[in-house]
Amino acid sequence: MPSAAIYDCEGARLSADERAFFRDADPWGFIVFARHCESADALRAHCDELRDCVGRADAPILIDQEGGRVARLKPPVFPAHKPMAVFGALWKLDPKKAREAARLNAFLLGRMVSSLGVNVDCVPMLDVPQPDASDIVGDRAIATHADQIAVLGREVMEGLMEGGALPVIKHMPGHGRALADSHLELPRVIASKKDLRDVDFVPFKALKDSPMGMSAHIVYEAYDPDRPATLSPIVIEEVIRGEIGFDGLLISDDLKMKALGGPLGARAGAALDAGCDIALCCNYSLEDKIAAAKSAKPLASKSAERASAALARLKPAASGELEAGYERLAALIKPALA
Repeated sequence: MPSAAIYDCEGARLSADERAFFRDADPWGFIVFARHCESADALRAHCDELRDCVGRADAPILIDQEGGRVARLKPPVFPAHKPMAVFGALWKLDPKKAREAARLNAFLLGRMVSSLGVNVDCVPMLDVPQPDASDIVGDRAIATHADQIAVLGREVMEGLMEGGALPVIKHMPGHGRALADSHLELPRVIASKKDLRDVDFVPFKALKDSPMGMSAHIVYEAYDPDRPATLSPIVIEEVIRGEIGFDGLLISDDLKMKALGGPLGARAGAALDAGCDIALCCNYSLEDKIAAAKSAKPLASKSAERASAALARLKPAASGELEAGYERLAALIKPALA
């Protein structure tokens, strides 16, 4: 039975010690970063060696490939994709073309990552940006209004799956009001339950059928003034599972982010105890990975069912001529770039 954790490799390729650790710890999945993506062949070989460690050909391998400033696959080796905000800008000019462009862009992302051995892309980001919030969201947001984000987010989700990769909706239940970057410190949101329900939760409710979602390292004072969502049974059960109605696989955001305190190893157990299904442990040292493995639970019961249901939604990439696809995408978004 796999462990309810996701890890990465510290270097470009596995060391002997990491290989032994992954074999023994048997994490549910892995995540890759730019250091693993120097070339298509390098990433494919790395995905193969990761899956070989756990003996599962379908072991999930995640990537953050949004486009814009969040891209592990970078030019000139890989095609560049614009930030997601371009689709919200296009919506103001032509909603129909915005929907087509968002879906096509996601399809091309899915085709790219799935051809390299990666089968999960951590998009779409459904956070609703608010004035004066931290620019950690910024042009990563698909649009500026909840209803538009819901519609365009659906196109991204479906397009990505057509391209052969699974989506992860993030950051639940909403990062758009955060005044700080959770990579650096713990944000606190003081909005009322009504405001959160009327705005922030809307896109997540609309896409609650997503196979996977990611929690936010944010304190929502209206629900739990003491703990960020990732570590809050109240937020996970009452909001993410309850009000939003999400019953997919819930993955924590990166547990090394400075929004969280305490020993790195213990954070995995804390996130799982709070109700996350999978603990995401990024850029841990081998020592920290070993500590995290001690606190991470085996993937069992409802979490195991959610994991199986998510992977069951993977399908082979649909056919389509990539060069023509990129040409069509460029033509669609050109007015929004003017």
